[in-house]
Amino acid sequence: MSDEHITLTAGDAEVDVLPGNGGRVGGLRLGGVELLRQGERFGCFPMVPWCGRLRDGRFRDGAAVRQMPLNAPPHAIHGTARNAPWRTARESTDEAVLTYDLTDPWPYPGRVTQQVSLTEDALTLTMSAETYGSSFPAQIGWHPWFLRNLGGEDVTIGFEPAWQEERGEDHLPTGRRIDPQPGPWDDCFGMPEGVDVTLTWPGQLQLKVTSREEWVVVYDEQDEAVCVEPQTGPPDGLNTHPRLVTPLEPLEASTTWTWTRL
Repeated sequence: MSDEHITLTAGDAEVDVLPGNGGRVGGLRLGGVELLRQGERFGCFPMVPWCGRLRDGRFRDGAAVRQMPLNAPPHAIHGTARNAPWRTARESTDEAVLTYDLTDPWPYPGRVTQQVSLTEDALTLTMSAETYGSSFPAQIGWHPWFLRNLGGEDVTIGFEPAWQEERGEDHLPTGRRIDPQPGPWDDCFGMPEGVDVTLTWPGQLQLKVTSREEWVVVYDEQDEAVCVEPQTGPPDGLNTHPRLVTPLEPLEASTTWTWTRL
């Protein structure tokens, strides 16, 4: 793992980008206050070429059944790119562009490009997956770990999803959509008008996570942090809601975090 460390700045906002550690955002500081859980597994990592759990690590592509390593037995979780080094294509004071070439164990050659752009009041993450050959199913998303507490009251999570994906005993969606349930959550929600989730640290900060995508996983079962994960489909989506990356059309998505001091 390379220890390359890129720091972006805009106003009093600072973002750490760690290409060698899965292309993740390692930190986001506002006025010196860190918002993301620290540690090599945390920060905010890209989920690609799938998001969340993949049932038994398998997906079907036409007649072929593809097997991924079971890194969360009995399933495979969060794609392959978060454990791999990315390359820096370009960087400036407030933007970095990283690339990752899809390779074993993923069976299709392709490239993922991620753009990290910072302004004084927002961070935008944009990702695209393209193929070097045949079309393939894929998903992309982000997995941020926002600190539950910034030194005052604990964060609250505000959102109004249209539905919740019913979760089975195996932690995967059953295929049924149910009315949103109260937390704590490790659940996927549908927001057909686009992801729009507000994190509020009372008296300190409000941060909105938005995306044009319509699925978001909310995870708040840990003491240290809460996760708000916009993604292009639900968990196990390679099997249930596959999005195709084709030679003519890459798969693209973005998310923006916008903050306001309270």
